[in-house]
Amino acid sequence: MSQFSYHWQLAHRILHDKGDRFSKPIIRLSVFGVSLGMVIMLIAIGITSGYKQVIEDKVVAMGQHIRISHYDRNYSYEQVPIMLNDTLLGILQNHPDITAIQPYATKVGIIKTADQVEGIVLKGVDKSFNGRDFSRNMLEGDTLQLNDTTADNHIILSKRLADKLQLKVGDKVRTYFVQDPPRQRSFTLSGIYETGLPEYDTKFALVDLRHVQKLNDWDSAQVSGIEVLASDYNKMDEVGEQLHHQIDINLKAETVKQIYPEIFDWIALFDTNVSVLLIITTCVCMITMMSVFFIIVLGQTRLIGILKTLGMKTKHVVQTFLMVAARTLFRGLLVGNAIGLGFGWLQQRFHFIKLNPDTYYVNYVPIKFQIWEVLLLNLGVFAACMLVLVVPAWIISRKISPVKAVQFE
Repeated sequence: MSQFSYHWQLAHRILHDKGDRFSKPIIRLSVFGVSLGMVIMLIAIGITSGYKQVIEDKVVAMGQHIRISHYDRNYSYEQVPIMLNDTLLGILQNHPDITAIQPYATKVGIIKTADQVEGIVLKGVDKSFNGRDFSRNMLEGDTLQLNDTTADNHIILSKRLADKLQLKVGDKVRTYFVQDPPRQRSFTLSGIYETGLPEYDTKFALVDLRHVQKLNDWDSAQVSGIEVLASDYNKMDEVGEQLHHQIDINLKAETVKQIYPEIFDWIALFDTNVSVLLIITTCVCMITMMSVFFIIVLGQTRLIGILKTLGMKTKHVVQTFLMVAARTLFRGLLVGNAIGLGFGWLQQRFHFIKLNPDTYYVNYVPIKFQIWEVLLLNLGVFAACMLVLVVPAWIISRKISPVKAVQFE
């Protein structure tokens, strides 16, 4: 029999010693404590990953990682137009990390119904608009049917705007624009969307790009800006920085993090809070394991004396009791993973924990587990807890006298 197998069996017998009524409840309590800590940590990292994925999906669905527009101090939606020239399009189309580009134009207006008036921003898009991803936000109706020949006379409103104006799919939508001379356009409501992002849902209505260009007295090459999709969300900042230096000096490239800093600052704060939670919970698990380890050793002092009397070396005694601790810790991690991952799966599937979308940008708690994160978390907790036991295990095993330990009651 190998030494490892012998120590493993001895650790098993110590944990299942029916005569040791003192350590049993403490061991069960430690398993419970480690399990609870693991559940908390798993849910924390799952929610963090879930929120990041939700925000990324919403940003992509609205069509942009990076926005290119005129470099001016005008922060309103009445922007100075830029030209869709071959030089600019060539830079964007030849960039290896860009997957899609879509021009847009905006126009501030008013929607008026029989008894309601609401300010809006018309966002004009063409057939390059990422309608497939945007369709995930559609609650009713269809997206715009855009082509090269005729302008689509439909409009898409957010659920908030549609509810305020008491409009439904198929209704006529009359829009008014304060300019010289004042103008009016009538559209047919073809769809209702909801992103959960107040920055979009309270303002934007989607129409054919040609309508906005005509309202602004622009030609077909003039747009408010260009939205750019990067091939990798994590490369967004790098691509944005590259484009900012490559495009004309009169243009600027901004990432969505720069356009909507409040959303991403909130997520960054969320990351910080989760990191602090992970550190605190890991420390609690370490203290729990140290406490139960001392109690197990105290309960097995007589056994340690007998083993040392029979000639077992101190390092083998240490290995045996570290295996006892490892088995206890592993049991706690196993139970914690089962509960945490199970809870996460149920939440992903049934969304039974709801949120206020006005505050959290989504109406349920999103959870996403990544295998590498779960594995690293388990390995990190296991390693940290075992490392803090090595020194006390060695000191205790060396300090215990075989003669006194055998007589210990």
